[in-house]
Amino acid sequence: MELKTLFSPQKIGNVEIKNRIVRSATFEHRAEKYGYVGQKIIEFYDELARGGTGLIITGFTGIDPSATVSPYQLRLDNDSYISGHKKLVNIVHDQPSVKLAIQIVHSGRQGDHPKFPSVAPSPIPEKTTGLTPKELSIEEIYEFIKKFKDTAIRAYECGYDMVQLHAAHGYLLSNFVSPYTNKRRDEFGGSIENMAKILVEIFYRIRDELGKKFPITVKLQTQDSVPGGLTLDVSSKIAEILADTGYDAIEPSGGIYESQLTNKNSYPCKISSSEDENYFLPTAKVIKPLIRKSKLILVGGIKNPLSAEKILNDNHADFISMCRPLICEPNLPNRWKNGDISPAKCKSCNSCLINMRIGPVHCIQKKPKQIKKTRILGW
Repeated sequence: MELKTLFSPQKIGNVEIKNRIVRSATFEHRAEKYGYVGQKIIEFYDELARGGTGLIITGFTGIDPSATVSPYQLRLDNDSYISGHKKLVNIVHDQPSVKLAIQIVHSGRQGDHPKFPSVAPSPIPEKTTGLTPKELSIEEIYEFIKKFKDTAIRAYECGYDMVQLHAAHGYLLSNFVSPYTNKRRDEFGGSIENMAKILVEIFYRIRDELGKKFPITVKLQTQDSVPGGLTLDVSSKIAEILADTGYDAIEPSGGIYESQLTNKNSYPCKISSSEDENYFLPTAKVIKPLIRKSKLILVGGIKNPLSAEKILNDNHADFISMCRPLICEPNLPNRWKNGDISPAKCKSCNSCLINMRIGPVHCIQKKPKQIKKTRILGW
């Protein structure tokens, strides 16, 4: 079976991607202290860009000093960060036709910052940190909307090809779309439309500033995997609202920190057989027909290029997105394109995520150059 579709070009908004392979965002723990771009993170993305991925999405980047979960997480909340991000963009763009998106985020109720309280739409205690977040006022919500907009504008000025809002995995934007964490009864809660409002507002503010020349995408929570949490019947309606609003692409995902307390198989899932792969494909099959105006990026246990090709040909997704396989094999897209179509070598053991808590993310199958032991939580 040839991989004609997997290695065919496709557009997100006005940006053409050379193939259908996306590097899904993950926290790299490779920024310099206080979130500045340095040599460690530049080398990491240079290797990814050389590996043949069509679109690389950066690890989540803070929109405010209070937004981060680690001092080694990227930030772009003021102009002092711009020069470093320009260097990162230029390194990636040195490789032919490789595009780079920036994922922007606020940690929300999962934040554990020593100087700033965690915040959320409602003061629901977070069981993994033991903290109760501060409930945001209407005025504070609009302040964060502006900060998301301002960070997206800085990203455009740095040369990024597009932006992705991180509205998944229990961070602030996903807190709004989940009935588990949003108990409000004002303009930002209650109805599905109100829960989606913060994402609609951020979209319009970015689009008003930059027009259609800068695609706006979203990583969207579709299921919380906790009792009383977000389910697909609600999130599919939110996805439809966002597509109708004009989002250029949606990457459905799921799971929050607390999911691991009640569901050992919560995202990111360990994969022991081919039946465990492509675990968000059933979600994509529900959402794809509802978002005809947006591209769908499928993430979640994709390891076999033949199944990826079939997913694309069956029109269940427009792009396939990988993270752990590309930590293990940054050159994986080139390997597949050059004819070695054996599945990714990644064993889905999640050691990369465990190691990420003490130093730069890496695969245990690859010897890291140097690991500086620090912590992402607890500072």
